[in-house]
Amino acid sequence: MKTAPIIPATITFDDEGVPFALAFGDRYHARAGAAAQAEHVFLRGNGLPARWQGRPRFVILETGFGLGNNFLATWAAWRRDAARCGRLHFVSIEKHPPRKEDLARVHGVQAASPAPAPDLDLPADLTPSLLAAWPPLTGDLHRLCFDDGRVELLLALGDVAHWLRRLQLQADALYLDGFAPERNPEMWSEGLFAALPRLCAAGATAATWSVARPVREGLAQHGFAVERAPGFAGKREMTVARFAPRHRAVPSARQQAALPLAHEAIVIGAGIAGAATAHALAEQGLQVTVLDAAAEVASGASGNPAALVRGLVSRDEGAHARWHRAAALEARRLMAPWVRTGQVPGSLNGVLHFGDDLADMHRRAAAAGWPGDYVQVLDAAAAAQLSGLPASASAPAWFFPGGGWLDPTALVRQLLARAGVTLKLRCHVAALKRQGSRWRACGPDGAVHAEADLVVLANAADAARLASVGPSVDHGWNLSRSRGQVSWWAAGGRGSGGTHGRPAPTDLSQLPRLPLARNGYVIPLPDGRLLCGATQTLVDESASAGTDARPQAADHAHNLAVLQRLTGSAQRGADAPEHDGRAGALLSDAAIGAACGRVAWRCHTADRLPLIGPLAAAAVVATADALAKQPLTAQAQPATHLAQPRHVPREPGLFVLSALGSRGITSAALGARVLAGLICGAPLPVDTDLLDATDAARHISRRARGRE
Repeated sequence: MKTAPIIPATITFDDEGVPFALAFGDRYHARAGAAAQAEHVFLRGNGLPARWQGRPRFVILETGFGLGNNFLATWAAWRRDAARCGRLHFVSIEKHPPRKEDLARVHGVQAASPAPAPDLDLPADLTPSLLAAWPPLTGDLHRLCFDDGRVELLLALGDVAHWLRRLQLQADALYLDGFAPERNPEMWSEGLFAALPRLCAAGATAATWSVARPVREGLAQHGFAVERAPGFAGKREMTVARFAPRHRAVPSARQQAALPLAHEAIVIGAGIAGAATAHALAEQGLQVTVLDAAAEVASGASGNPAALVRGLVSRDEGAHARWHRAAALEARRLMAPWVRTGQVPGSLNGVLHFGDDLADMHRRAAAAGWPGDYVQVLDAAAAAQLSGLPASASAPAWFFPGGGWLDPTALVRQLLARAGVTLKLRCHVAALKRQGSRWRACGPDGAVHAEADLVVLANAADAARLASVGPSVDHGWNLSRSRGQVSWWAAGGRGSGGTHGRPAPTDLSQLPRLPLARNGYVIPLPDGRLLCGATQTLVDESASAGTDARPQAADHAHNLAVLQRLTGSAQRGADAPEHDGRAGALLSDAAIGAACGRVAWRCHTADRLPLIGPLAAAAVVATADALAKQPLTAQAQPATHLAQPRHVPREPGLFVLSALGSRGITSAALGARVLAGLICGAPLPVDTDLLDATDAARHISRRARGRE
């Protein structure tokens, strides 16, 4: 799926100081005021705040974010209401969002702003909080969180028709906003109204300032009871509606797997996947017990001294590229405050990923429309200036200004420190047993470690063992493991763990200022160490080397070569007159001996995307197996109901987040949010295409279609 570049809005002011969109020749709100319009049309038009009172969550879908006036007014009303809902989800679509500096200017946040501040009667921190959270303008779903996660803005940037087909939510109220139908017809098209029923909860309401006939007829033709109401600011009437269809679409099997009334959850695994899942579920109000067989958290790959967090550029807009871009944005949103306050050691001041052809890099960036606060193209001189390395050692680079590194073990501990999370170590889960509507996690002796409404398998490759809830159940994941070794050295000429006095692996006069990456990475750590890695060797489970956790000299040599390539130190050493070939070999031998290292294992799927969501029911797995053994012509029709992951029936209360691969620290936050949304019935932070691409049942669908 091609993601169109986002073109920001061009905003000026009319002669009365009202924000004006040049592209549409229309004002952003009525002259009588943004706050008054939001209150009259959208809040009162949807019966708010009364309709959200006493509810655990309330979901609003808006078809035009504009300058955020309706969101800010709704957020302020939610804050003022003592009987407010537990969680407010505001999902808004915007094709031409404002740049951050324009949003600040329009809302009068900048002291030198030439524009008058809008008339929104808001608490002092609302608009600055929105500005602080404002995302890079990429064509993704951006999750912005406020008030300790109780208020969530999901900002879908791009075409409204695209997003209405791909959002996953059940809205309780609709804010139908946008410029006038004659100026912006796509916001009021028949296709828009046809897409709404799938996104509406029972009893949903809608409101808009427009009383145009196509608007009223579009709502009426798609299940809404439409009425006229008194209009705002000189408009005699406006439109309100209530969703009352004759027939409701049956939710997909994936949607039916949600457990919105669940109170307790078990998460198996205390690595980054399990910790992120526990944090996300606790934020939704569940009590979570995390079980792990190890004596410490982050005993797997999450225990490395440091890990990269960065986005991804790709020549296509396939699921892999879109997932990792969205994951990097969500990871930064979650982790940046902890890094900034020192709760998690690290630095998110940028990552350089070296490239080759500068002209080609510029062409790709221009075609994709990537904004500069997501990624920038730098020539070799600019990259060298940022890295602090000699220009002769540099190359053109992609610069990810929001990327960086952090301590994964500290991150895991921070995630698990959330209220509502209980950690139990040295608890090996030998089996899962269903007792009525509840699940029990049992040890080898049959003792029950924990009991809850649902279980999440976040224990990497071992998830396949516990996922086999029936006889001979094979979910088709075909998980593979790869052995990864990282190496680190002390700078300044002495190895941190080898023989005293042995030289450091490079002749660097100073550490690089930023992490460097390309087919490996180098991370400068605050204590002067250089961390480099990581090797990736596919594990042969039958060979003892596949489970050997001791660092290997050959892998240190591989990482040393990566270090020398990325920093250019190998070239400088060869050019120096005192270094002949033998001297370089001695330097390498000494550096390998001086290295420290750590080995861990990654878990992958064949498509290098994670496994997320409810597990396929055991009976369905057997059916898919049988279909896969039939000739294609015979199996085509019987497999129809399993052809898409969203329609695969699920095992009640059993979920998975696994196979995060080599980008686990980056992917965990988004994967956990998707999983929490699936479990709790909250709006999901990815589109339905990405949801299908990462669904834990996708291999069942492929098998049923004869593709696996």
